[in-house]
This record gives sequence, C-alpha cells and structure tokens, in this order.
Amino acid sequence: MAWLERGDSPKKSNEILRQFSEFLWYAISIFLFQKTCMTENSKTKEFYKSLPKVELHRHLEGSLRLSTILELAHAWGLNLPIADPPRLRALVQVQKADPPTSTNFLSKFETLRLFFRSQEVIMRVTREAVADAAADNVRYMELRFTPVALSKAQKFPLDEVMDWVIASARQAEQDFGVVTRLIASVNRHESVSIAETVAGLAVDRLNNGIIGLDLAGAEGKFPAAPFEGVFKEACKAGMRITIHAGEWGGAENIIEAIQTLNAERIGHGVRIFENPYAVDLAIERGTTFEVCPTSNYQSGVIGPEDTHPLARMIDAGLCVTLNTDDPSISNIALSDECYLACEQMALPLDTLKTTISNGLQASFLPNSSQEKLLNSLNLELTGAIQ
Repeated sequence: MAWLERGDSPKKSNEILRQFSEFLWYAISIFLFQKTCMTENSKTKEFYKSLPKVELHRHLEGSLRLSTILELAHAWGLNLPIADPPRLRALVQVQKADPPTSTNFLSKFETLRLFFRSQEVIMRVTREAVADAAADNVRYMELRFTPVALSKAQKFPLDEVMDWVIASARQAEQDFGVVTRLIASVNRHESVSIAETVAGLAVDRLNNGIIGLDLAGAEGKFPAAPFEGVFKEACKAGMRITIHAGEWGGAENIIEAIQTLNAERIGHGVRIFENPYAVDLAIERGTTFEVCPTSNYQSGVIGPEDTHPLARMIDAGLCVTLNTDDPSISNIALSDECYLACEQMALPLDTLKTTISNGLQASFLPNSSQEKLLNSLNLELTGAIQ
C-alpha cells in the first residue's frame, strides 16, 4: 500500500493498520445495523393489504377486472385482440413501456367503454368493484361513476343507469361488508345541460345511495366556471361536492373549485404549491385532497424523476387521503398505494394511519355514521400500527 511506503517504522505502520481496521469494522457495523433496521422497519405488501382502509376517489369506469374484459370480449366477439391477452391488456392497462402522458392514460377508457353494453354488465362491474375493495380490506368506499359514459354505448336512459348502479352497490355492500356510497360525476367537456340533468337525477336519489357530485375531465382545456350554477344548486339541495382540480391544470383551478363550486374535497390537487394562496385557502376551509400517486405518475402529472408532493402536502398542513383513481387501468389496489407511500416515499406509518382516518372524517357520510365507523377503524389501526 502506497501509504505504508514512506519510511514509516514497522511499529507505526502496525498502529496505522490497527486504526484502519478498527475504522473499517466500525463502518461495516454501521452499514449492517442500518440495513437491519431498514429490513426490520420495512413492511410487506401483505401488511398494507391487512390494514383497514378508506377510499374516496375510485372511478367505476376504471375498475373493470381484466378477467371480466376477456370474458366479455370473447362472448361478444368484439373486434379486439382476444387471442393475444398481452395486446388486449395494453389497450386497457398502463404498461411500463407506455409514455407517461394524459393522452395515453385516457386512451384506455376508449376500449373500456365498449363493454358497458347491458344492464347486467353495468351491475356486474359495480358489484366486482365493491368485491375487489373488500378483498383489499377497504372498509368504506365512495365509488364515483359517470352516468353519461355508462349509457353511451347503448344510449341507455340516464336515470335507469343510475338506478342500476345504486341497486348493485347496495347489494354488494350487504354481500361483501364494504360500506359503499356513490358520487355522480359529470365532465367539463360536456354541456352544462347534461350536467344539469345528471345533477337533478342525483339530487332525486340523494337518500338512496348517491351522496355527492363531481366535476371531472380535461381541466386544462375546459373551465369550471360554466358549471357554477349547477353545483351551487346541487349544494343547496344537500349534495356534497368534490371537484377534480390541480391535476392537469394549475393551482388556480383549486381556488376556483373551492370558492366558486363549493368544493369540500379536491380530486388530486397535486399542483397546489404553484400558488401559495391556494394552500392557505385550502387550510382555512379544511379542504381534503384525494391524492392518487400512481395515477399521477402514469398520466404524467408528476414527472418520472420528480418527487411526488404527497409528503410536502402533509407537512404543509393539508388534509390528505390516499386513493387509487382507476385501479384497473393502473393495475393496482389501495394497498399498493399505501405501500408506495410508505416504502418508496418514506411516509411514516403513523402518518399513513392519519391519512386513512382522514378519509373517513372527510367522507360524505352523516356525522353519526362517521363516528361509529371511525371508532372501530381507529381501534383496529392502532392495534396494527404500533
């Protein structure tokens, strides 16, 4: 070694070697200790699956099982690559090689909407969405659906489509034990008259499973302002409001959603830090954010090399929940989002517990129903997360 070839005496050289050996052993010990701690503190996907969970942002149209898609495509002889399941999968689920863009993400719906061809299928997909949530240990779910999208393939009457979803969700709740409520969704790119119709039908079913109204769609291209009257009237009638904002559009859309459309919750909202006033307003109003990390990465809202703002949102004092958005398109369950947040984004387990509780506290359930569920949920979470 060059550092021993300088005329040092054997005694001094031995001392240097001894010190170096001690340092090396210390460094290795520290490395092994840290690695052991990381292994001991890390949790498996099964652990996150075992936790009781709450989901506030899951789209029915993005929840079709791949097995159901294959079965129906065969039965109906659809012009799809039925004989090549990987190719069919690529049409309805985001693949690793896909570009992380909104265009690619939304293109999956073009194929999925071919399958809503009968009352039986719409009710089956609703039932399976609740069953899948139950299998992932979701205890409470608000499932949002777009009546216009479900009716489009066969031009079903909107009121009938809504009643089919309501009936199937109610039966699935009894069968699988997931308390399930529904949110009717309208799109920014559709006419205000369509939104008025859907909102009116939703209000008529306010005590029959539907508890909220949502505005979704391409926020970067279509403003929310034209829908102000629709949402204010729905709010007056007792409908709870959640708005997609700050996803593909800037933080000003979050401000508009809260101030103009009476939004209690924001779908996504990950661009909130573009405007400090949006942060202050959301904290002041107690607005809850339905954050969907996997969807944000897959749709290009968050760049592949960028840090997701989930932790920053929590640190800023915003009320945040974790959600799947479109679990079939993203090929995930809510437990995968929990795993991602804690194991890859370093979210502490205690903070995850808070986000789960936030979901129930920010739900559109009446306070009396909330309290009963929240007590049992927190008791179970405390036992699982020490």
